[in-house]
Amino acid sequence: MSTMMLDLPQGGYPIHIGAGLLRDPALLAGTVAAGNAAIVTNERVAPLYLDRLTAALAHARVTVIVLPDGETQKTLATIDRIVGDLLRARCDRATTLFALGGGVVGDITGFAAAVYQRGVPFVQIPTTLLAQVDSSVGGKTGVNHVLGKNMIGCFYQPRAVVIDTMTLATLPDRELSAGLAEVIKYGAIGDAAFFEWLEAHMDELRARDEAALDYAITTSCQNKARIVGADEREAGVRALLNFGHTFGHAIETAVGYGHWLHGEAVGVGMLQAARLSVRLGWLSEADAERLTALVARAGLPVAPPSITRARYLELMAVDKKAAAGRVRFVLLKALGTAFITDAVPAEALHAVLET
Repeated sequence: MSTMMLDLPQGGYPIHIGAGLLRDPALLAGTVAAGNAAIVTNERVAPLYLDRLTAALAHARVTVIVLPDGETQKTLATIDRIVGDLLRARCDRATTLFALGGGVVGDITGFAAAVYQRGVPFVQIPTTLLAQVDSSVGGKTGVNHVLGKNMIGCFYQPRAVVIDTMTLATLPDRELSAGLAEVIKYGAIGDAAFFEWLEAHMDELRARDEAALDYAITTSCQNKARIVGADEREAGVRALLNFGHTFGHAIETAVGYGHWLHGEAVGVGMLQAARLSVRLGWLSEADAERLTALVARAGLPVAPPSITRARYLELMAVDKKAAAGRVRFVLLKALGTAFITDAVPAEALHAVLET
């Protein structure tokens, strides 16, 4: 096991990475604030890993909440259900919530922890690659609205993140590829050496080589911890982590939550952002082609679904990065160098959306 700290002004927390951590009762017991714990998971993950976690928490009184699977569960109705289950189980303010699952479970559980009795501790135990390298780290929690993804939520940091890399053995290939989109993102926005490493080792990652996955997860978490530590509430540099997300969230909302996986939409969104960067003269055509090739090798789509320009613009107008009525984009000057701008001529954006 390796451990890194995410340092924050109000106190940080550890990110533990290793194989078999769900079988480490001492590690997991140390994350429980008091004698009560509640595990939130879903119908796909529960048969695989719930018994391991409950066994590791045998010293505590454990409440289990099993949700249906899928992005469609990221609603206020699900939060209401979780809160109701916690109340019926008489979970007090010292109860620690455990998010056992992918990004959807983590986002929902974190938001429930933030609002239940005005805040209870929670622990992220991500079981998908996307959650391990991105959504479990940094304290973004929330649910979707019909008009936009993740529009209801808050920043609420976990007590710890426990990444058991062995859970990736049961991850479907499509979801592994979706997680690789977020891994590629870190190289594209600020780590050119990591991008080059991904170009050299993408085949190993898709073949689930343990050493390659461990390195990719660790490096991704290091990159995210560094950025979040410098800007917890996304007032500045943290917005760079949204590379591809302005386009990607519009895709997810337009086609209906769950039809495209988040990583698939982000993968295409990164390519749309790269094409916009090229069109504006900031990024070379060669770098855009390298990014496209890597996204394709990750097993991700490289062409967007059929969405009208008007629908894109409607959804982008409510993007969380928009300010003073202007949409802000994360664009590239080179692979490994990203920046944020709202100075995007309408004709350039329209051309990309119509391609």
